[in-house]
Amino acid sequence: MDDKADNPGVAVFPPLLFLVALIAMLALRYVWPLAIGGRPLTIVLGIVLAALAIAIIAWGRSTMLRGGTNVNPTLPTTAIITSGPFGFTRNPLYIGLMGLLLGIGLLFDTWWAVIALVASFPILHYGVVLREETYLERKFGESYRSYRASVRRYL
Repeated sequence: MDDKADNPGVAVFPPLLFLVALIAMLALRYVWPLAIGGRPLTIVLGIVLAALAIAIIAWGRSTMLRGGTNVNPTLPTTAIITSGPFGFTRNPLYIGLMGLLLGIGLLFDTWWAVIALVASFPILHYGVVLREETYLERKFGESYRSYRASVRRYL
């Protein structure tokens, strides 16, 4: 495989997508709050969801680093990681980012988090995840197909 082509060619850097969705959510909340209501429950749920999301992201990232592969999806993948959170989902970092977006939305008591998630998820799915899957199947063949068949894409 040509080194220049040895990456999935993602359409957007996932943390940047999360950041844009977060900024849009907070800006729209400022203009039109769309409150969920239910405080202080939304604050407690937001803290719990955000903490869980951060833990999943950290666990996934450290598992990838221990496995000797790149975390950055614009760089080559050097190994299929199947341990840690990758044993129950193929995309724990992306699930974590989306959970963090929802958790922050709960903290700010706004439905804009759900809207931002619904708007950004197709970009993540089609522009990142499906491209990564095509790349991993091309690069790792049967070992990736076997992993994909045994572990869910998301939840």
